[in-house]
Amino acid sequence: MFSSSRESQITLSQKKHPVFSAVTNKMNIPMLLQHPHRHFLKGLLRTPFRRYHFIFHSSSHRGSGVPCAQPFNSPGLHCTKWMLLSNGLKRKLCVQTTLKEHTEELSDKEQRFVDKLYTGLIQGHRACLAEAITLIESTHKRKKELAQVLLQKVLVYHKEQEQINKGKPLAFRVGLSGPPGAGKSTFIEYFGKMLTERGHKLSVLAVDPSSCTSGGSLLGDKTRMTELSRDMNAYIRPSPTRGTLGGVTRTTNEAILLCEGGGYDIILIETVGVGQSEFAVADMVDMFVLLLPPAGGDELQGIKRGIIEMADLVAITKSDGDLIVPARRMQAEYVSALKLLHRRSEVWRPKVIRISARSGEGITEMWDKMKEFQDLMLASGELTAKRQKQQKVWMWNLIQESVLDHFRTHPAVREQIPLLEKKLPPHS
Repeated sequence: MFSSSRESQITLSQKKHPVFSAVTNKMNIPMLLQHPHRHFLKGLLRTPFRRYHFIFHSSSHRGSGVPCAQPFNSPGLHCTKWMLLSNGLKRKLCVQTTLKEHTEELSDKEQRFVDKLYTGLIQGHRACLAEAITLIESTHKRKKELAQVLLQKVLVYHKEQEQINKGKPLAFRVGLSGPPGAGKSTFIEYFGKMLTERGHKLSVLAVDPSSCTSGGSLLGDKTRMTELSRDMNAYIRPSPTRGTLGGVTRTTNEAILLCEGGGYDIILIETVGVGQSEFAVADMVDMFVLLLPPAGGDELQGIKRGIIEMADLVAITKSDGDLIVPARRMQAEYVSALKLLHRRSEVWRPKVIRISARSGEGITEMWDKMKEFQDLMLASGELTAKRQKQQKVWMWNLIQESVLDHFRTHPAVREQIPLLEKKLPPHS
């Protein structure tokens, strides 16, 4: 995450380059476009980032940390150091920040607002959780800064709870994906009610596609889960993609963190209706479940390198009535086909099951398979390693987002990009 602060400490070795000037803080745009990306990054790192922190949390316990802002002097924490290699040149970036620095910049009204959200969130108030997610999704400059302060406070609380839980994850994160019409929302309705009846607290983060013309989203998933939305042990949050690729939103990781801070022990992330390559959710969850409808044409079309390869569990939905026979045939085909794919885990081989949200067939067995997966991954240490890898993916996604935002908002870029666009040839 990136946050604003006047007291950021950034240590970089510097070297002259015509693309950027650290003295004038200007970019040579035509020169920049002629250079490879590595030169862009080299120059950009020399540009004074007076307004940004690169903040990462590193925990003394394996796998318990996430890329985040954290008090630098807290016990068990240390400044994260990472290396950027470019043309053999090593650069060390060590950024230090404290929660105190950020809170001192808030007005009394803003401080009360953040404290109210934080207190309500950790006490399990759904209204505060909803408002907190709205805050982190905001693109307003000042609200982004408030969101960073809130996330820092939640992260401190999150680490304390993990220590109480003997280092085990606070929640089981499950990603649900599949093509449009696979029955994802119907399944979540039945599955979620079963989980809450067993004493679990369930959070559903449903992602809806945004229109490429109007930019709006229907956000209709909640209306299809009427019973679950009334359950006090369940929270459903539909969010728009806003152009983000991969079937998730820009702030899905942060929303997961807030839900865990609110006491939800099972987090379901329902992606948009996806194809063969949209599997970004697999880098955010412990288990990736793929839902596929029977009789959808060429059943083995999905066995290309892509989304099937990332699935830990494949569920053939709508296995009832006239579709039972096609569902059984499809299950057999996928069982055979999955044997040909590379095995990603030493302790788990992807399973293929049939389920029906209408009759309830296979839902209990599916949950048993999911618990078996969680237990095996925890015992083997693969879940810890997986979360550590996901933290790195999250970190670099945040860096790319911040670098791109800095580039687009730079005065020299804003002035010259329209001129360069006019010079583009009409045909290429």
